[in-house]
Amino acid sequence: MKKLIQSLVVAGLMAGAGGMAFAQAGGMMDHGGMHHGDPAKMAQMHAKHLADLKAKLKITASQEGAWTTFADSMKPPADMMGKRPDPAELDKLSTPERIDKMRALHKERMTAMEAAMDKRGDATKVFYATLSPEQKKVFDEEFAKMGRRGDREHPMGHKMDHNGAKPAQPAKP
Repeated sequence: MKKLIQSLVVAGLMAGAGGMAFAQAGGMMDHGGMHHGDPAKMAQMHAKHLADLKAKLKITASQEGAWTTFADSMKPPADMMGKRPDPAELDKLSTPERIDKMRALHKERMTAMEAAMDKRGDATKVFYATLSPEQKKVFDEEFAKMGRRGDREHPMGHKMDHNGAKPAQPAKP
């Protein structure tokens, strides 16, 4: 009986500690991170990246039209997340109806994302065809960085691994 009480007390303490951990202030995502970023700041950062790429590529006058089409296609759509369901409307639905509604909205978002990806892909290929071999090399290097998460810097200045965590430091001799 005494062991049972001890086990219950320990379990209760652990559950309480877990609850306190969840109650702690959030991490980067709660303070302007990727999921809750300021759209104006994100647009500004996006414009800076494109301006930097354009400068590195040394775009010529004859490439300007293809560059503009490419740059415009790279802008995230204003309604990137699509329509948000009205909570009051969802409350009126049964669970199966709500599931169907959410699936339909998800399908709409995926269709829009695929269309945007196709537009970006086509514009990138047309633009890439206008580049010189030297520009293609620069573009390939810069564009490849966009997909590698591990090369990003944390806002505090240290590198992060692909999961967003600070990589382990080598042991000091």
